[in-house]
Amino acid sequence: MAGGDLILETKRLTKAFNGFTAVNGVDLSVRRGAIHALIGPNGAGKTTCFNLLTKFLTPTSGQIFFDGIEITGAAPASIARRGVIRSFQISAVFPHLSPVENVLIGLQRGLGVSFRFWSSGRMLARLRARALELLDEVGLARYADAKTADLSYGHKRALEIATTLAMDPVLMLLDEPTQGMGHEDVDRVTALIKKVSAGRTILMVEHNMKIVARISDTITVLQRGEVLAEGSYAEVSADPRVKEAYMGAESESLG
Repeated sequence: MAGGDLILETKRLTKAFNGFTAVNGVDLSVRRGAIHALIGPNGAGKTTCFNLLTKFLTPTSGQIFFDGIEITGAAPASIARRGVIRSFQISAVFPHLSPVENVLIGLQRGLGVSFRFWSSGRMLARLRARALELLDEVGLARYADAKTADLSYGHKRALEIATTLAMDPVLMLLDEPTQGMGHEDVDRVTALIKKVSAGRTILMVEHNMKIVARISDTITVLQRGEVLAEGSYAEVSADPRVKEAYMGAESESLG
C-alpha cells in the first residue's frame, strides 16, 4: 500500500453479477482525515462500492486495504471492529426507543456487550453520560428522552450519525445522508457532517452537488462502474466527461 496518509485504498476492485460488471477495476484512495465524496449518475456503482468496502458483498476480484492492512477477505463484523462504520441510506434507528436508548445500543455494541437495561447502575450511568454527550454533539440533547418515532426526518438522520459515532468510527461511510430532506434539514445535516469530521475520515455517497461542493476535500466520479474522474470539486466540475455523464439539470449544478 502506497502512502502512509491513506486510510482506505482499493486496487482494481471489481464486482460482477451474472455477467454484468457493476464495479470494474476501481482504484480508490481515501486520505486520512478527509471528507471524500463518491458521486455518479444512477447505476454508476456507488452503492455496490459501499457494499464491497463493508463486506456486504464479496469482490469478484481486486483488493481492499484499511490502514495499511488488507481486509479483502475479512468478515463484516471484523471490518466494523476495525472502525469502519456505515450509516445507511434509509434511517436505521429504533423508532420505539428514545434517542438516548438508541445511542446506548451503539455504545454497548462498541464495547462488545449486548444491550441490557438491567446492567449495573454504575455502567448505565457512565454510558448514559456519554450518550448524552453524543446527542449534544449532533444537536439532539433536548430530545434525549423523546420517542424517536416522533422526531423529524432530519433529526432521525442526525440521531443515526450519533449512533454511528457511538461505535467510535475511524472511517465513517455515509450513504446518501441528505436524501429526502428539505432545505433546512439538508443545511443542518451538512453542517453536522462537517462538524463530526474533525479527527475522523468520512467517505460518503451523495447526490446533492451543492453539499459535495461545500464540504468535500476529494471527489471520485463513477460511471458504469469505473472511475471517470477524481480531484477537487473545481477539478471534476470542469471536466467535460463529468458534465456529459450527468447531463440535464445535474450537469448545470456541476458548474
